[in-house]
Amino acid sequence: MAAQGASLQNYNNQLVAHLEALKEKRVEVEIQIQEEMKEKSKIERQIALLTDKLTLVNRKFYLESLQKKLESRENYNRTIQETEGAYMKILESSQTLLHVMKRESMNLAKKLNK
Repeated sequence: MAAQGASLQNYNNQLVAHLEALKEKRVEVEIQIQEEMKEKSKIERQIALLTDKLTLVNRKFYLESLQKKLESRENYNRTIQETEGAYMKILESSQTLLHVMKRESMNLAKKLNK
């Protein structure tokens, strides 16, 4: 019976040793998990900061682009308005010139017929 008791004690010692080894491995894994979670959190914070910065840059770019387009549209409007005004003056001058030419032609024709 003493031999059986010694075997049982030996098994018990091995079981306790293996159980302690498993617990140590669990602690190591827990430490690794905590480190990876910290790294993940750090990266997520960096992503959030960079996303905010990108949003600001995009908003600024969009606003600058929009401002340039608004200015460009205003330049087109001004150019079109000035061109149309000048064109209307040319039409009026052409009409006046045509009227003067017709009147002078009639006067010349009258003088020739006399």
